[in-house]
Amino acid sequence: MKATSPILIAALFLCTGNALAQSVEKEPTTIVELGGAASWNIKDGGSSFGPSVAVEVTPIEKWLELEAGVTPLFSRHSTEWNTDLLFKKPWTLSKKVEFMFGVGPEWVHATKYGVTTNSVSGEVVADFMFWPSAKHRFGWYLEPAYDYSFARGHEQSLGITGGLLIAIR
Repeated sequence: MKATSPILIAALFLCTGNALAQSVEKEPTTIVELGGAASWNIKDGGSSFGPSVAVEVTPIEKWLELEAGVTPLFSRHSTEWNTDLLFKKPWTLSKKVEFMFGVGPEWVHATKYGVTTNSVSGEVVADFMFWPSAKHRFGWYLEPAYDYSFARGHEQSLGITGGLLIAIR
């Protein structure tokens, strides 16, 4: 029994050393998106521009990402505040590139020529995330989108948002 004790202690020591040598890269708990947005109305050809901010979390790893964002868009005679909640399916294309397809509802608060309206829209996005480092601390994103309003007139628009990604661990 005494001969096996040194072997057991040595085996435990070696296994502990290997476990400590392995680095576990922790995925970000939250990703903040800061950027700019442009939108083009398909029906009347009008365009608008503005800043964008969003927060993204991952409730189900490799299956579901939730993104909540706010984008004020400005044009000559109108201001529009878009608030959305997107449900995205992520795909990892490489250690530095991710793609997500998402859909979700959008609330639109618009003021055009002094008239204020509120409406609900649907949004479809393709989200490309680029990480210069495999550690995913900072990166940039490009997100083309299609919006369809359920309000009278059924406005449709194409947009693009892009900017900086900041990972919070």
